[in-house]
Amino acid sequence: MSEPVPKPTPGQTLPPALRTNVARLVTAYYALRPDPGVTAQRVAFGTSGHRGSALAGAFNEWHVLAITQAICEYRAAQGIGGPLFLGLDTHALSEPAAASAIEVLAANGVEAMLAAGDEYTPTPAVSHAILVHNRTLGAEAAQDRRRADGILITPSHNPPEDGGFKYNPPHGGPADTDTTKWIENRANALLAAGLDGVRRWSYARALAAATTHRHDYMAHYVADLGNVLDMDAVRAAKLHIGVDPLGGAGVHYWPRIAEHYRLDLTVVDAQVDASFAFMPADWDGRIRMDPSSRDAMAKLIGLKDRFDIAMGCDTDHDRHGIVTASGGLMQPNHYLAVMIDYLFRHRPHWRGDAAIGKTLVSSQMIDRVAERLHRRVLEVPVGFKWFVGGLIDGSLGFVGEESAGASFLRMDGTTWTTDKDGIVAALLAAEITAVTGRDPAAHYASLTEAFGDPAYSRVDAPATPEQKSRLSKLSAEQVTRTELAGEPIEKILTKAPGNGAAIGGLKVIAAHGWFAARPSGTENLYKIYAESFEGEAHLQRIIGEAQQMVDAALSPPSAA
Repeated sequence: MSEPVPKPTPGQTLPPALRTNVARLVTAYYALRPDPGVTAQRVAFGTSGHRGSALAGAFNEWHVLAITQAICEYRAAQGIGGPLFLGLDTHALSEPAAASAIEVLAANGVEAMLAAGDEYTPTPAVSHAILVHNRTLGAEAAQDRRRADGILITPSHNPPEDGGFKYNPPHGGPADTDTTKWIENRANALLAAGLDGVRRWSYARALAAATTHRHDYMAHYVADLGNVLDMDAVRAAKLHIGVDPLGGAGVHYWPRIAEHYRLDLTVVDAQVDASFAFMPADWDGRIRMDPSSRDAMAKLIGLKDRFDIAMGCDTDHDRHGIVTASGGLMQPNHYLAVMIDYLFRHRPHWRGDAAIGKTLVSSQMIDRVAERLHRRVLEVPVGFKWFVGGLIDGSLGFVGEESAGASFLRMDGTTWTTDKDGIVAALLAAEITAVTGRDPAAHYASLTEAFGDPAYSRVDAPATPEQKSRLSKLSAEQVTRTELAGEPIEKILTKAPGNGAAIGGLKVIAAHGWFAARPSGTENLYKIYAESFEGEAHLQRIIGEAQQMVDAALSPPSAA
């Protein structure tokens, strides 16, 4: 009789029997062919591209071949003829997917920019490369056929068995819904046609093609960091900085940053392992490279007293996590508020009317900080794509979302990246500590003294596809209650106040608390986000009433 497999414990590494079988996963990538008649096996772009596991027939070679061909056709139709910057993270499916994509890009004559030395490439380094190239084209770049775009092969912080594929057009940020829908539809048509219409060369021929080039993403990105952060102040303060890359794409960037800017920076774990065997399990026993999770960040939290400031990033390094000796791992909403309060006081060359971008499920602490700074808040639906235009023209100085994604402008008020940048958000914690003499946790404590100490939570609840569809189409009139946790309801939103875009759910606001509910894009769940400035008991009351309101709204109409 075999020994029973131990139950995974959050914050502890998994036993070998529960780890991802990388060989089996990669075999499934090549051996399994998706059935376009099965919804779960079709190409589906959510807020962050197409994601899925090869084992489930949701991220396989045929998906990547079809999506890449669709992207080639899209960029040709849009008159985009410049280089395509290709980046990939350390997930097991990323390298096979990159090989498949390169075969199609070369066969379509696309100038593909692969990383020098086959280095892993963080998402922000790709966005940075696109923008730097297109800036050289001058004022008419929007119509120039030489403009660049990019592909990012990453499922972000998802478990080891997942793969992901994203397209960033010439603005450098996530593609909008019209673009992703076109690519999705064309890719699914190619799948249904058995890949008839996909142009593809052998991998060896594609690598040797005249259109396949090498680009040193790391050198360009690292050398430019001094234009978005005060690296001189960090060096002068002689801070001892700890970094855990969580086995992600930036694992070799951190030592280069330390060398280039002469920082006292220690990478606490430089392992790269496609099974992520070194990662502590998340709250549910699964592996996620989530820098906002106390369980996933358990090792760095345990080392916090060794450093003046410590930080981590997810697998593609577009999200950040901040660990302080005084407060441990900061909640993402807390650090967003601290970044905003600091940046708008220490970036004098930003536009005087530069606003703050936030997703509608982010903390209202941001609104209170913004009011004191006399800065406007642009509140948008979930998805970083909504911030791209403001980052391009400088009308948004800082943008962030509650899931620990953020970006901000260069010192001179021009664009840095238009995608999330976990590296600069993390390093900003070192700048804040160096310049002010206090770490971000201490700064957040000061904010709570001024504005109150909000309690925040997110909960998931089961929902059928039909219920999810109803939730995404709710109207304010379907909420019949007039109070939320004992306070009059002041607003019921189904569209984001910042841009009028549909929330895909609703947000209910009272004087000292709020909740938002929206369907999950990948699971049969809906998500409730809630916050209270009256404490934990008030928060739990909001969540309970929110579930009742949403459940009532999701119930089918009574028969006449």
